[in-house]
Amino acid sequence: MDGLGDVAVGVKRGSDELNGASNGSDSKKLRVEEAPPSRVLHIRKLPNEASETEVIALGLPFGKVTNILTLKGKNQAFLEMGTEEAAITMINYYTTVTPHIRNVPVFVQYSNHKELKTDAGNQRTQAVLQAVSAVQSGGSPSSDVQEALAAASSPVLRIIIDNMFYPVTLDVLQQIFSKFGTVMKIITFTKNNQFQALLQFSDPINAQQAKLALDGQNIYNSCCTLRIDFSKLVNLNVKYNNDKSRDYTRPELPAGDGQPSLESSVAAAFSKDSNSLLGKIPGALNPLSAAAAAAAAAGRVALAGQAGSSGVLLVSNLNEEMVAPQSLFTLFGVYGDVQRVKILYNKKDSALIQMSDANQAQLAMSHLNGQKMYGKIIRVTLSKHQTVALPRDGLDDQGLTKDYANSPLHRFKKPGSKNFQNIFPPSATLHLSNVPQDVTEEDLRLLFSNAGGTVKAFKFFQDRKMALIQMSTVEEAIQALIDLHNYNMGGNQHLRVSFSKSTI
Repeated sequence: MDGLGDVAVGVKRGSDELNGASNGSDSKKLRVEEAPPSRVLHIRKLPNEASETEVIALGLPFGKVTNILTLKGKNQAFLEMGTEEAAITMINYYTTVTPHIRNVPVFVQYSNHKELKTDAGNQRTQAVLQAVSAVQSGGSPSSDVQEALAAASSPVLRIIIDNMFYPVTLDVLQQIFSKFGTVMKIITFTKNNQFQALLQFSDPINAQQAKLALDGQNIYNSCCTLRIDFSKLVNLNVKYNNDKSRDYTRPELPAGDGQPSLESSVAAAFSKDSNSLLGKIPGALNPLSAAAAAAAAAGRVALAGQAGSSGVLLVSNLNEEMVAPQSLFTLFGVYGDVQRVKILYNKKDSALIQMSDANQAQLAMSHLNGQKMYGKIIRVTLSKHQTVALPRDGLDDQGLTKDYANSPLHRFKKPGSKNFQNIFPPSATLHLSNVPQDVTEEDLRLLFSNAGGTVKAFKFFQDRKMALIQMSTVEEAIQALIDLHNYNMGGNQHLRVSFSKSTI
């Protein structure tokens, strides 16, 4: 055991570390040969208060942990895995995903030791390891290690959404989290006036990856912040597939008993399952009507009753000289997939816009109500209509109604599309993508000033396929987006334009 702390350990350097402060000794260390694979791993830069249990938790998803040695003064530890394969899997994983303990990034590499010879008298370490092996063989651990162990090996995440300005649906969660692996089941509920979800991956490693990547991120611009931790449950029991819970592995599940109205079926599902569904979390699900749930979720606007259940918006105070279905399709299409637009025949300063669903309608309304379009401040409210009717066959309505159901320009039809994370309020700065290689800054400045605005600033991204362009007002940016989104730049490359959260 003596001398282990000072042993020269092969350095496997992650890019994170290379970007850190460099001092004289760094360049020397870089030349050290990388240690060959070993079942003993060297963990560095641990936070002062890190416990043995938390270090063990790093190794648990990859296999049996057989020994540990912590070097408190040096903020380091050695972790011995049961097999070399487990150690290799762990290193491969942590080279792509930086491991964290107590929100501090730590570094893991192979050690030069083939095994750890620790003092058998170190009873605390032995006790922790015994507790770990008890868990791995199905026993129950002592309470001090219980939490970290559950955390390390559960495929189920508990998600709380803070600052819930817009509704977040089960589908939105599925789209965001499925980037990290197969989402099997989701249950959503409201507890302590907070919208929460339990989400089960097929593999604990996917849950770890999603937690590391998404904890603290916002779903929409500066709101709907994800707070994620591991659930003590390892399997969710989903009885119904509806807008509150879903088992993606069992599409045949009913929506609720005998499918009465949505409110009562959801309330029934909740009251029945409040014990069995989440047996280990007392009171996790309160019987809650769908209307109340939606009202809680929508934050500012209750979606109860007729008002928000359709996804149809009424837009008024439009500039009737200028407005056309296509311009409304393009602008509202930033916040959802517009299905139909109808400018009212007898009141051409008003239009009905049908979005894919009520959440998209809600999102478009919150972002566009009160914005200026063609010189007039537009008003956007939820319509009482359920759908927008097309004109009867043979009836010419002067092109005031357009059906966009099959439009190739929908931004959100791909599940998990990046566009879901890039929904921002109208701003003077626009994000451009799909810029052809031969297009210059001058070309783009000219194009955007011809749209009737003044370009204040411009910046290409590194690869020159994307850029930011800043107009002098939000109204000019809205106008430019309407005119130039999907603009053909030649060679069949169409410019993509959206609002940016950045300024230049």
